Amino acid sequence: MSVTGISLILFLTFHCCMNVAAFFSGEAYNMVCEFLGTNWYALVGTMALAVLAVCHIVYAFILTAQNRRARGSERYAVTDRRPEVSWASQNMLVLGIIILLGLVLHLYNFWGHMMFAELADIEVAHSPSDGFAWIQDTFSNPVFSILYLLWICAIWFHLSHGFWSAMQTLGWSGKIWLKRWQMIGLIYVTILMAIFAFLVLSFWLGFAPSL
Repeated sequence: MSVTGISLILFLTFHCCMNVAAFFSGEAYNMVCEFLGTNWYALVGTMALAVLAVCHIVYAFILTAQNRRARGSERYAVTDRRPEVSWASQNMLVLGIIILLGLVLHLYNFWGHMMFAELADIEVAHSPSDGFAWIQDTFSNPVFSILYLLWICAIWFHLSHGFWSAMQTLGWSGKIWLKRWQMIGLIYVTILMAIFAFLVLSFWLGFAPSL
């Protein structure tokens, strides 16, 4: 869970850096899309990412089932949440399911119309390499924009706990570094998700750059 989680955070960081180009120039963003496209390295990266995501999801269900078996039919005798236990840590599976549903939507809107369309030679509304046009189309739709913002919020809650929890599980934490990792994770994840949210809002509200 920790290794796959950190790997997925690194991918989100790459994805965020890629999306920053769309704030300044549609041509720049499309250059990045064309560089990736259906090239062998993009295909290998996509397959590796899919394996990481599946492993992370499967282990999430396995660990949740193990925890429930360990507690037995009776849940905790005390249900009050301690101050140091975050809401996110108690709802990681629920947040994960919401994120998974958002991922399906995201794959449909972008991967399905871009990489998959190019691989399958399917005719779509825009060129598969015109990622900027797909961003414009998707986020000009208020329903999609709201769903994406909710998805981003769910990811923020999930990662705000998952970041430092992964460090702790890997043994990179302790009495001194626990609070530091929590603060580093909170700042890092907040910046990451804020950039994604701003991208959605900028295209939805119409102040994003033109191609």
